[in-house]
Amino acid sequence: MNRQMVLRRALMVSAGFNLLAALLFAFPASFAGQLAGLPAEVPLVYRAMTALFVLLFGAAYAWLAGQDVVDRAFVIFGAIGKISAFVLVVLLWRLGAAGGIGALLASGDVVFAAVFLWCVGGTRGMASSRDKATRLRS
Repeated sequence: MNRQMVLRRALMVSAGFNLLAALLFAFPASFAGQLAGLPAEVPLVYRAMTALFVLLFGAAYAWLAGQDVVDRAFVIFGAIGKISAFVLVVLLWRLGAAGGIGALLASGDVVFAAVFLWCVGGTRGMASSRDKATRLRS
């Protein structure tokens, strides 16, 4: 199995992971939200905005997985986002502002980030932003 195929599959699975996370953030008082350690009483604007942000990243992963040429820079950006989300949840957990289950669930983001970065390490068949700009001009 080549890195390109692994990346496309990881992007699709990550999109599903983000969809589930968006549902948890949208409905933190649900049984699943409570299992994840989310606070039940959160103003609607924060729930909606957080869920939207997470959902948009998931949609971008799904879109990217279906492209003929995967944009390397966007994959790296996604990996940075996933690592940042994990670090933030762990810091909040250490400060007592997030549950341990949430930190455990966020460890999935580190796994996705590692796969994304491993896959872009073999860049054959992936376009950089500069390659795309050159292709668009010609």
